Amino acid sequence: MSPQVLLPVAIVFLVGIGFAIQAPLNASLGKAIGSGVGAAAISFGVGFVALTILTLAFGQGPAFARALAAPPLLWIGGLLGAGVVWAMLWSVPVIGILTAFAALLLGQLGAALVLDAMGAFGAPVTPITLKRVLALAMVAGGLILSRL
Repeated sequence: MSPQVLLPVAIVFLVGIGFAIQAPLNASLGKAIGSGVGAAAISFGVGFVALTILTLAFGQGPAFARALAAPPLLWIGGLLGAGVVWAMLWSVPVIGILTAFAALLLGQLGAALVLDAMGAFGAPVTPITLKRVLALAMVAGGLILSRL
């Protein structure tokens, strides 16, 4: 694997570890405060503060003003992220971390397969192939196996 590919894969891998830790932490916070939605809001609030500080530290503060001119559709990502955080913190105590993440991953990969084929949002077009469908089926199998 080339360094151009290895670095992003390594970073996303490490962030994935953090994401796996985030779900049970948020679930525990929700239990501690008696509100899953409140815990999700706190999680997003802490993330908002951290990302605002980074934006300003990198001298990219004017991006906030330019965001007002962006198409409203592009702002929906925050709503989708909120849904992910809430769904994970709600489901982890019910079905466990592994099964929750297997279901999340299956949904992400299924959507990614279609979005890649469409070249959605400026991504390069990557056709649906048998190999990619089989990879998705393997994840579905993992979801099923996680509950046996």
